[in-house]
Amino acid sequence: MNELQEVPYWLWGCLAVALLLQGTLLFRNAQKRGRGKVAWFWGLWGLTGIPTPLICYLLFVVYFDWRKTNRKP
Repeated sequence: MNELQEVPYWLWGCLAVALLLQGTLLFRNAQKRGRGKVAWFWGLWGLTGIPTPLICYLLFVVYFDWRKTNRKP
């Protein structure tokens, strides 16, 4: 239990900044891509951990753009 007490405060601050930055970037990028209804999901999930939400966003939204692949010619 003493491991968390030994972590310096500046490291906690860097972690908080990284989480806020990731959540904000995911939210803004999802809005820009026209996914306004789920942009809040990506933003909130981006605040929970690093880097899993970012990797999933890049895979599902950027790489596998479902709207482009499901369009009929």
